[in-house]
Amino acid sequence: MSDFQEISYDNPVDGDISVPIQQPEDDLDELSTLDEPVRVTFMRDFKAIGSKFVHVVYPKKDKTLLRDWDLWGPLILCCLMAIFLQGQATDEKTGEGGPQFAEVFVVIWVGAAVVTLNSQLLGGEISFFQSVCVLGYCMFPLVASLIFSWLIVHFISQNIGLFIVRFIAVFLAYGWSIFASVAFLGDSQPPNRKALAVYPICLFYLSLAWMIVTLT
Repeated sequence: MSDFQEISYDNPVDGDISVPIQQPEDDLDELSTLDEPVRVTFMRDFKAIGSKFVHVVYPKKDKTLLRDWDLWGPLILCCLMAIFLQGQATDEKTGEGGPQFAEVFVVIWVGAAVVTLNSQLLGGEISFFQSVCVLGYCMFPLVASLIFSWLIVHFISQNIGLFIVRFIAVFLAYGWSIFASVAFLGDSQPPNRKALAVYPICLFYLSLAWMIVTLT
């Protein structure tokens, strides 16, 4: 049986064996929202929706509206617009009247989907639902002008002066909706195609503004 020989190495063998540390149960409880009360979940989501409305009122170079997207805010604004517009009386002679709830609902969601698809075809770098989220939240100025117009129509006698006031309010809201949406969606489009992406957005909000102006 041969003798053992001692082998020496020029470079010592180094290593580090790290043992994973188990995360404390307190941290796991903070990350989990399954066991929290419904009231806490509702208030957290409500604050998130409110912060997105603030971003629309004061558009900044902030990606919160794109990163933490949701469709709750657009759904609320869509329902409010449909409710306030469907109350228009129908003309007994012509049978014509204002849009109904379903018509407004379809115009908003189909219009937002078409604008989003156009953005995608032009090479937009955001997802479908991110774009729909921004377009929906940016309806907030128009919905505010709708409520203002509805109050004037139902509680103040109609005259040309008040119509001009309503028209100016809706026009300003229309411009602000476009400005806010472009502030969030503009950087997602190729520089040489921004005009092609902004044009459908203007038409989308113009259709909503026209329905508000024609409120009688």
